[in-house]
Amino acid sequence: MKPVPSPLWNEHLRQARILLVDDEADNLRVLEQLLRTSGFQAVVSTQDPREAIDIFLGFEPDLLVLDLIMPHLDGFEVMAGIERYIPDNTYLPILIITGHLDPEARRRALQVGAKDFLTKPFEAGEVLLRIKNLLETRFLHQELRRHNETLEEKVRERTHELAEAQVEILRRLAIAAEYRDDITGQHAERVGVLSALLAQELGLHREEVRLIRRAAPLHDVGKIGIPDSILMKPGPLTEAEFEVMKAHTTIGARILSGSHYSLLEVARRIADSHHEHWDGAGYTGLGEDDIPLVGRIVAVADVYDSLTHKRPYKDAFPHELAVDRVRSKRGRHFDPRVVDAFDALLDRGLVGELEDMVPGLEGDVALMNAPPITRTPTLGSRAH
Repeated sequence: MKPVPSPLWNEHLRQARILLVDDEADNLRVLEQLLRTSGFQAVVSTQDPREAIDIFLGFEPDLLVLDLIMPHLDGFEVMAGIERYIPDNTYLPILIITGHLDPEARRRALQVGAKDFLTKPFEAGEVLLRIKNLLETRFLHQELRRHNETLEEKVRERTHELAEAQVEILRRLAIAAEYRDDITGQHAERVGVLSALLAQELGLHREEVRLIRRAAPLHDVGKIGIPDSILMKPGPLTEAEFEVMKAHTTIGARILSGSHYSLLEVARRIADSHHEHWDGAGYTGLGEDDIPLVGRIVAVADVYDSLTHKRPYKDAFPHELAVDRVRSKRGRHFDPRVVDAFDALLDRGLVGELEDMVPGLEGDVALMNAPPITRTPTLGSRAH
């Protein structure tokens, strides 16, 4: 058989895998010889259409050349059988070579996956040109898909970088707010860790736990607006000074308000409500379930950590005394369910490990590494 001139083929096309299915041995022999003479090496054929699907799955062809009228399974049934194994967004060319000239059969074949037709007897040069066009289309489609996947990966990487930058900026903002009465900057981080552990113990969704881990460190961001003379006063505050101090919740809420990001909205609720009391004796008089759950969670974490660490106006409490103080305020200052979750963490020894779970400025923890959450979570609801 006279080969097609080599300029029609490049090495990539010659490496294509081609599956031939035809019950007529002479047709298969002619097609195989034509393809191999033209440089194709990965050519597999079968006369039994019942073998076609198994061969297809093992061979994974780039092109299927298929007869329509065959015993046991016709070409329509073969195409229907392999359709479920073709991944979405995949272009698999099927060339029908048949003596069946019925226009309705052609339309039906196109509906179930055929991309081109030739009639028997066929002309060798035309067969090769049709095969070349179909393979080029497949390989262009694959190249475009790989390009799109690369772009999508770059978008994911960039989104991840932006998310990390967002978290890092917010962490540093939290540290700036704490710096004057906690020079280590670790109080905000410890509150974030303990709040996330409490949320997890309460059965909140993983995304909500992650969101609390990010937002809780901003609970005292409003301290930026409190004078040093009050914030760092070593002794008790006067009534007037305490009123100024209380304003850090509303200042923080104003700083964090107006954002369409769930993270900042939850942080706003925390800043605004973490000094409310279960019995209504807190800053604004909110009580029980009227206090957002995130505020109730952070209230316990904030008080425990503040008690157990030295501040300009107080010495650190022993762990046991701080735990007793939290438990004593169950049902008064604190939501009973949150205190119960705190006790459960104590039983597992997790509260005492907070120092080890807090990252440095150059570190991070898994809860803070996920992409931003764009939906409004249920955890911020006052009726939760």
